[in-house]
Amino acid sequence: MGLKVFAGSSHKALAIEICEHLDISLGKSELIKFSNENLFVKILENVREEDVFVVQTSVSPVNEGIVELLIMIDALKHASAKRITAVIPYFPYVRSDKKDQPRISITARLMADLLETAGAHRVITMDLHSDQIQGFFRIPLDQLRATPIICGYLKEKKLDDYVMVAADAGEIRDVRRYANRLGLPIAIIDKRRSGNDEKPKAVNIIGDVEGMNALLVDDEIASGKTIIEAVSFLKSKGKVNKVMAACTHPVMSGKATELLTNSPLEEIVVTNTIPIPQEKITSKIKVLSVAKLFANAIQNVHNGESVSSLFE
Repeated sequence: MGLKVFAGSSHKALAIEICEHLDISLGKSELIKFSNENLFVKILENVREEDVFVVQTSVSPVNEGIVELLIMIDALKHASAKRITAVIPYFPYVRSDKKDQPRISITARLMADLLETAGAHRVITMDLHSDQIQGFFRIPLDQLRATPIICGYLKEKKLDDYVMVAADAGEIRDVRRYANRLGLPIAIIDKRRSGNDEKPKAVNIIGDVEGMNALLVDDEIASGKTIIEAVSFLKSKGKVNKVMAACTHPVMSGKATELLTNSPLEEIVVTNTIPIPQEKITSKIKVLSVAKLFANAIQNVHNGESVSSLFE
């Protein structure tokens, strides 16, 4: 069973980089969007009895990217691919992971069902918003972590006088992973909700941060407002010096890049699970590649070897 990697249109640069690490060429396919907005996908090479991996991340237009991925998986299934693995660096609808309001969809679960129905045998992703999403799948799912990549970069900066800060209590598990690797203390911003219609407000800091530098960590940065609010609170109430931020998925919606660049943040460390347009990459944003980690995961899955060993 040979190994082949194909890519949707969302992040071909990452797919090409993955293939370079695997020392193979990116599989050839064709995508056509008709005037009625229907998508047409054709696989342009033989995949019969092959082990196929399809790279497609969640980026604007999100819904079109999902449909493209489903159509590509279906096309590969009907082309008699032996096994199809969806490689989704940033999983779509990842924040819709619970029923916290009446009459709503747990859309992350729906995404899992759609992938299985389309014909995917396995999924490889990175840093899900919540680990419970793994339980939505009836097919194997491998969740990679960006922690080793980001911490490898941060260790070069010698952060002896830094403290890891969780923007709220819900992020403490992610922060602990970083703190263990970097050997840093932890602090938590205490947020309280005073009414049903009000957003939670930072009211206190649990932990010693005064006079230190702070490193904020989150799985994603969307509008950037949560990070900026945390920075302002740390500066004014915590009396910290420098503040850095790190995240896996740089969603950067709206004016996020402008807001972050003009903020007191010293640096924002992100990965390339989502493509950032070159014009949005400023001197404050450091982009780290996850291509080698995904390539290693693909190779291990293909060879029937452990994927969890990549977390070490």
